Amino acid sequence: MNLLSKYGDQLVDAFIMTIKLTVLSAIGALIIGTIIAAMRVSPIPVARAIATAYVTIFRNTPLTLIILFTSFGLYQTMGVALAPENSSSFLVDNNFRLAILGLSVYTASFVAESLRSGINTVPVGQAEAGRSLGMTFTQNITIVVLPQAFRAVIGPLGSVLIALTKNTTIASVIGVAEASLLMKTMIENEAAIFAVGGLFALGFVVLTLPTGLLFGYLSKRLAVK
Repeated sequence: MNLLSKYGDQLVDAFIMTIKLTVLSAIGALIIGTIIAAMRVSPIPVARAIATAYVTIFRNTPLTLIILFTSFGLYQTMGVALAPENSSSFLVDNNFRLAILGLSVYTASFVAESLRSGINTVPVGQAEAGRSLGMTFTQNITIVVLPQAFRAVIGPLGSVLIALTKNTTIASVIGVAEASLLMKTMIENEAAIFAVGGLFALGFVVLTLPTGLLFGYLSKRLAVK
């Protein structure tokens, strides 16, 4: 109880930051992952090759390395800033947006592979029927194939989202004040490592358990039969 009374406000702010990172990165990963999945099944060989390279590179690169590259590579070396440099909160905003970028491109590789497996569950005859009606590849994939693919992979996408929630802790390596950064501070200041660890473990369970239950329900409710 002493920890809660002493760090209560900071705990709320840290977990709100974790939720922001998760939601915004999930949106970015879903957009990028959908495009990559469509490129993976595209009839254009160059598009398939680029998408395959993307998935291979980002899925097999440690997330910590990607997050560090966004800060040291993109910003400090190449000068790419994602926030107004004349802003008083520039450093905080820029690190936050760089973390979202890193989390999005990394998670998108898993989203793309989940969607590609969903696309494979769609009967070939439906895509052929779309083509026989004169649909282009883009029309066929967006109107016929992807809606069914999303319904087929709701469960796996839920697992990806849960993993993303836990992966947001990596953002602390570039100074984003999310949950794990506060946990590190509390462990350094308090002689109660098990209590601090238990508190943050409980916090992440509270965040991820409803997500798993929701996606499990939706996967049964919206399953393609």
